[in-house]
Amino acid sequence: MSEVIKKVAVVGTGTLGTQIAMQAANANYQVKIFDVNKGSFESTLHTIKGLEKLVPTNSWAVCQEKIQQMENIEAAIGDSDLVIEAVPEDLTLKLAVWADIGLKANPNAILATNSSSIPVSRLERNSGSPERCLNLHFYIGMNMVDVMEGTKTLPQVIKKGISWVRSLGCIPLTVKKELLGFCFNRVWRAVKREVLGMWANGSVDFRDVDRAWMIFNGMEKSPDRFGPFALMDKVGLDVIYDIEMVYYNDSKDPKDHPPKELKEKIERGELGVKSGKGFYSYPDPEYMIPDFLNP
Repeated sequence: MSEVIKKVAVVGTGTLGTQIAMQAANANYQVKIFDVNKGSFESTLHTIKGLEKLVPTNSWAVCQEKIQQMENIEAAIGDSDLVIEAVPEDLTLKLAVWADIGLKANPNAILATNSSSIPVSRLERNSGSPERCLNLHFYIGMNMVDVMEGTKTLPQVIKKGISWVRSLGCIPLTVKKELLGFCFNRVWRAVKREVLGMWANGSVDFRDVDRAWMIFNGMEKSPDRFGPFALMDKVGLDVIYDIEMVYYNDSKDPKDHPPKELKEKIERGELGVKSGKGFYSYPDPEYMIPDFLNP
């Protein structure tokens, strides 16, 4: 295992994969990326600007230039000290990607998944080296990261993971015992389930939920204010649906199944910020209007 993490690879350049790559470049790591969809990195960059607390505006172009886009996964991960998988929240897809990573990664590299809900214990077997695997789950625009070990993760792997997270200026949220959804993401998941249910059955206007959240959290005058529905738009409603299905498939409890109304929005192409419409319309969402909190 590498003594010091210097080279970082990110596989998958959706919203969080791109954010992680930019954060790592901003912290002066050598960064390589790979995505099967060419142009994903550039298109995603346009949707995640406004992350000044993670990557300063004056460093944005510099970080973008430093990141190396590779033509295949082997070129991206072959000499990296840390490989982070950030592909969509689909277990079958992730297992296939982890099998590929296991074959092509530096044999001394630490292997991490940025999964929003899936424990690395469900992926580690495909890597061939479960002792080097862990969860590193980032949050959109927030300086915190869930850190969780697998079934055979070595203590030094967790230690290095935590140290690397801190080197990015982020706060590690360490999970002591395996938990579906990890630390804060499980809290956030409980909020999502409740507010989606309230909206889907017509009990409340989603805007009022967001207004209440903003007021409760003192965001009235914040330039980056948002509520649960605005945040789901940022994440992507298709991603939200897939994450909720992970919980449902684990519990088989009908209460955990995401509402059909959310699926209908996705089928209409209303995916959130990345499609220009979700619960709100973009690039100028209603919740940023000065009098949103006083309709």
